[in-house]
Amino acid sequence: MAATVLESFAVTRPPHGVAPASAPRAAAVAYVPSPLGRCGLGLLPRFTGLRCASLSPSPRVKPAAAAPRSRGAVVCEAQKTAVQLPEVTKSTWQSLVLDSSVPVLIDFWAPWCGPCRMIEPTVVKLAKAYEGKLKCYKLNTDESPDIATQYGIRSIPTMMIFKNGEKKDAVIGAVPESTLVASIEKFV
Repeated sequence: MAATVLESFAVTRPPHGVAPASAPRAAAVAYVPSPLGRCGLGLLPRFTGLRCASLSPSPRVKPAAAAPRSRGAVVCEAQKTAVQLPEVTKSTWQSLVLDSSVPVLIDFWAPWCGPCRMIEPTVVKLAKAYEGKLKCYKLNTDESPDIATQYGIRSIPTMMIFKNGEKKDAVIGAVPESTLVASIEKFV
């Protein structure tokens, strides 16, 4: 199973030999630095699908003088459990988009794009709401740059609606759901 590092952070550990007060509570208790610079007990939420992993420092990055010696990262191993839009690629573009009998909404995105990840749940919600009347796909602009160039995609996220094989409308940016609904309603 592949894991992705979401964000790394340092967690201060209790002094060697200091044990938590009770074993059942140990899983939810961590030592957290207080505003006064001393370590204190703080309750952290318990997550499933996340684990802490050691990271070796990158040779390109110089550690800060005050950085702690041991670093860890929260690693999400449950990413594939979220509902995602089906992908469209250069090889499936003709059959899934241009030859579709119903309107198609394409989410032009990239994995490194924060606003793209923010709007995807909204597009997934609309795909469910318009099931049977609208097909929704996402196209990774890094993997299919020729299609993005062909349709003039200069900024992502861009949601584009196609009907009868023709581009009908485009919405650029992480916009509110109501903006997407207004655009979709014109073509369904």
